[in-house]
Amino acid sequence: MTDEKRILVADDERAILSFLRASLEENHFTVIEATTGASALVLAAAKKPDVILLDLGLPDMDGIEVLKRLREWTSAPVIVISARGQEADKIAGLDSGADDYLTKPFGVEELLARIRVALRHAERSKEDALPLYRHDDLRIDLTARRVHVGKKEVRLSPLQYNLLASLVRNAGRVVSQAQLLKDVWGPEGGGAPESLRILVHQTRHRIERDPVRPRHLKTEPAIGYRLEESDD
Repeated sequence: MTDEKRILVADDERAILSFLRASLEENHFTVIEATTGASALVLAAAKKPDVILLDLGLPDMDGIEVLKRLREWTSAPVIVISARGQEADKIAGLDSGADDYLTKPFGVEELLARIRVALRHAERSKEDALPLYRHDDLRIDLTARRVHVGKKEVRLSPLQYNLLASLVRNAGRVVSQAQLLKDVWGPEGGGAPESLRILVHQTRHRIERDPVRPRHLKTEPAIGYRLEESDD
């Protein structure tokens, strides 16, 4: 492979580093290793990785602090890989700028799938593409503010449209409940988690053929919601 993508893995567990290096190199990624937060920041600046896998339990500084510092100057996708599986930890990671969050232990195939999504999203963010989302029978045109399921145009409330617009801008990535509350109701709009759950339920009934088994708008338990990657 002539143009291997570079992945920076920041984790102080040697067993995890060995496992990830073997798995990623087998799938034609170049692996850069960091065992501290400080070295992760230096290597991220020097090597300019395409994706960063970041453990939160680094020995010299908390991973959230590393994440915040990274977000001061790089937009490279960051996937948190952590043993911290509490809802508060996941929300903190996503709100601090992570693109995704995987709780240890995780499978290689799931990790690779998340990396592929992160790379696609990063590539699209470089392009000045039309804000048109398509997934199966769902089409959302942010320019015209129109939503279609199949050939039928779907009428949405302003809040339902705001929800979909936020998810379209992050298609393929999980969006935290806290971020959606800000995007839908505004920074001081007074939205609550229960209001968001009701809104998602209502929106699914507008865009999903089977709201009980949604194909487009997926729930990420204890974190938030994800709109499936666009077919384009």
